[in-house]
Amino acid sequence: MNVEGEALSLDVAVVGAGSWGTALASVFADNGYRVSLWMRDSKLAEHVNKHHVNKKYLPDVRLSEQIIASADVREVVQGKPVVLLAVPSHAMRTVTRELAPYLDPDVLLIHATKGFEMETLKRMSEVIGEEIPESIASSLVVLSGPSHAEEVILRSPTTVVVASASEQNMLRAQDLLMNNYFRVYTNPDLIGAELAGALKNIIALGAGMSDGLGYGDNAKAALLTRGLAEITRLGVKLGAMPLTFAGLAGIGDLVVTCTSKHSRNWRAGYLLGQGKPLDQVLEQMGMVVEGVRTTNASYALSRREEVSMPITDVLYRILFEGTSPRQGVEELMGRGRTYENEFLGPYLR
Repeated sequence: MNVEGEALSLDVAVVGAGSWGTALASVFADNGYRVSLWMRDSKLAEHVNKHHVNKKYLPDVRLSEQIIASADVREVVQGKPVVLLAVPSHAMRTVTRELAPYLDPDVLLIHATKGFEMETLKRMSEVIGEEIPESIASSLVVLSGPSHAEEVILRSPTTVVVASASEQNMLRAQDLLMNNYFRVYTNPDLIGAELAGALKNIIALGAGMSDGLGYGDNAKAALLTRGLAEITRLGVKLGAMPLTFAGLAGIGDLVVTCTSKHSRNWRAGYLLGQGKPLDQVLEQMGMVVEGVRTTNASYALSRREEVSMPITDVLYRILFEGTSPRQGVEELMGRGRTYENEFLGPYLR
């Protein structure tokens, strides 16, 4: 599935060797490319190269010998025509700053991270853009959509979306990644793809809490539907296209994250719904739970932008102010009467 005129021997760099970075490295390798995989732990990198297994994140899957790991970011990135970033949101600025001096001026830069920088409330493309040359930042590509690494690494059929202001780079990323189990659509709405991918993690926490409290399908269906409404409101206020939230980056990612055993955010919410405190839940998870940070960021953004987000408000109070999950549900159910869709209000008066 390589781009016309581009040799299959193309070298690709993947920065970040968590479960998602490793799975995407495997997609590139399956497409015939040589992959340099950056991981901060040099001993873990040595283990990957010797045994072809990422024992920390995906221990049951053998990786292609086309994937070579290294803890040297310069070795991984320098001279590579394609670089994909898959590091946690809180590490994005530091890692981007570290690799920026080694980026080729004509590099195709893709990021696959869902979240905000807490200190600035900025999207990942904004964070990256502040650390790299403008010529590269202006054509950055975002990868988003419903995609559990645990399924991608097993080559289970998966469909995602790439978004960019550069049609050329968007199409190139589509061609580099797409194969018979990993289908890639394009979308020019980079802002929407980023916001939808980040904000759905808030609702996934709530879905897990609902299940942890023992509520049924009715409650979860309502939570997903009303949750989609409020994250769309914030997204549109921040410059996204409404239809993006009805696509793969929006409702697609929302459904998979709110209903799957693979979802860290759902699992964290489930434990919270069972009465476990947040610090204990995060310790038990042992991995980044982006929804916790995103709830904090989204709460601040909704205040700044004056956007009504009642589910986010309640989840914020549960996470950070001591409100119990059951009390939070009672608050939501006890809210005053309103229209389902504020745009229909004038037609019903």
